[in-house]
Amino acid sequence: MPKIVGYTTGVYDMFHIGHLNILKRAKEQCDYLIVGVSTDELVLREKNKMPIIPFQDRMEILKAIKYVDEVVPQVDKNKFAAWEKYHFHKMFVGSDWKGTPAWQQFEKQFSPVGVKIVYLDHTDGISSTILRKKLNGK
Repeated sequence: MPKIVGYTTGVYDMFHIGHLNILKRAKEQCDYLIVGVSTDELVLREKNKMPIIPFQDRMEILKAIKYVDEVVPQVDKNKFAAWEKYHFHKMFVGSDWKGTPAWQQFEKQFSPVGVKIVYLDHTDGISSTILRKKLNGK
């Protein structure tokens, strides 16, 4: 039986229990988990803000997580190019993205090559955005 390769991406700024929950749930559904970490430049371009934790530090944090087999930079949002490079069987994403136009498009794009999009439950009450607001006294 072939090894099941999983792939997920994120900023992973101010690593918290929600991040850990996603990685743990993803690893339960694959044999080898590749995690793409968004570069500072991608975060600035896509979210118009800089991460609090620098890119190289975020990469090192992810490398130390026992559920993660490989950490790679995510320089853009081209998921299909990532598949062409890493040949994963499942792509994991938070359930908050389910039904959005972008992820409906990804589902259509990946269906012909047999990649399953797996939506994992979001951990309520925690996010890097919430932490950032708390740091700013809001």
